Amino acid sequence: MNPARRCSALLSQMCISSLEGSTTRRALSPVPSAIPPVEIRCHYHGWENIGRSLKSGGASTRGTVSVSPMGSNGSRLYSAVAQTLNSNTLDQTDENLDHKNLTELDPDQLLRECEEALRRRPARPHRDLIYPQDAPPCRHKLGPSIRIMQWNILAQALGEGKDGFIRCPLEALNWSERKYLILEEILTHRPDIVCLQEVDHYHDTFQPIMASLGYHGSFLAKPWSPCLDVEQNNGPDGCALFYSRSRFSLQTTLHLRLSAMMLPTNQVAIVQILNCQLTSKQLCVAVTHLKARSGWERVRSAQGANLLQSLRSITSRSRGSNVRSSGTNPLVVCGDFNAEPSEDVYRRFRSSPLGLDSAYKLLSADRQTEPPYTTWKIRPTGESCSTLDYIWYTHDSLSVDCLLDIPTEEQIGPDRLPSFHYPSDHLSLLCDISFKEAP
Repeated sequence: MNPARRCSALLSQMCISSLEGSTTRRALSPVPSAIPPVEIRCHYHGWENIGRSLKSGGASTRGTVSVSPMGSNGSRLYSAVAQTLNSNTLDQTDENLDHKNLTELDPDQLLRECEEALRRRPARPHRDLIYPQDAPPCRHKLGPSIRIMQWNILAQALGEGKDGFIRCPLEALNWSERKYLILEEILTHRPDIVCLQEVDHYHDTFQPIMASLGYHGSFLAKPWSPCLDVEQNNGPDGCALFYSRSRFSLQTTLHLRLSAMMLPTNQVAIVQILNCQLTSKQLCVAVTHLKARSGWERVRSAQGANLLQSLRSITSRSRGSNVRSSGTNPLVVCGDFNAEPSEDVYRRFRSSPLGLDSAYKLLSADRQTEPPYTTWKIRPTGESCSTLDYIWYTHDSLSVDCLLDIPTEEQIGPDRLPSFHYPSDHLSLLCDISFKEAP
């Protein structure tokens, strides 16, 4: 039996659509479309005008989009998109809380399946875990490290239908192989918490696989995803947050729609309060994806301010409700901010009363400089090499033990990202953090 069939056999044991007919060698979970194209009615607001006039956002208009499954992958009805998002905090029940009937996958076996399925591709360049030099010693660590991954994985509909990566072969963007490469990256590092952006294959790929690997997942789609503009899309993209069920239990999940200048925008965030089962400590984790493109700096700054305000309220409430709290609730914020360190939203986070610092500055010699890039792509408009992705943490209550290094220009290659060995136009970020024990 070829590797894809073995992997498909594993996936067929989970609560997803059953396989029918023959399976191609490189397909991870080819699910036939038992669901016809779905007509989703969405309300969308005039948020695109916020950055131009800073005053718009008048009456909503109504659009109708015909959504079909991408390729051979089936998908659920994206009911979250069908409703108008009128409030800043979205009160939604967390998905898939009952995992009793899921068959657990062996991560080592699944990793081998990924590697076998990708054997025709160039070997993925190795990235080392770097332990920051000259870091002040932390003598009061509490419990083992927590591994956190941050990654904009590139929405499939955007990669194939809108982004126009002129140096990336179309075959490299094929979902039937690209998903293996994304899973291989996650399985190689085995993070305890995974924060993803541009996820448009949550229900048919990431949620069932990650659940069977021992993760709990939460997903929040953008109110009006650009993926829906692409023919043969797989539904809207959004943010996803996964945590290891063996390491954490869930206290609270909040789904936020970010605002700018008191107007709702198309960007969202997921915030969760997690209880660490090894230390009985709480950890607040947030994942977000701010507005893209040049010219929208003021909107990103306002979105960041809105998120910080929400996080202050959430962490203060959780401290008050937890008698075990020492008064400082550790916080980690991961995201594609679409903002260089020179932007105002970066300065907002760095100077926030929450006491946040950027983990990846620790890779630099002066411990004050971000990496030279976290995304590097070539589009028809030209080449773009930028630092846009961050892992923020409360430096008074958390310490960074190590970080995954940034590939060199030579390792990335002349065609930049994405490519046959990098599945996204963004690099994954990963660090190990530890709780600081109160002196």
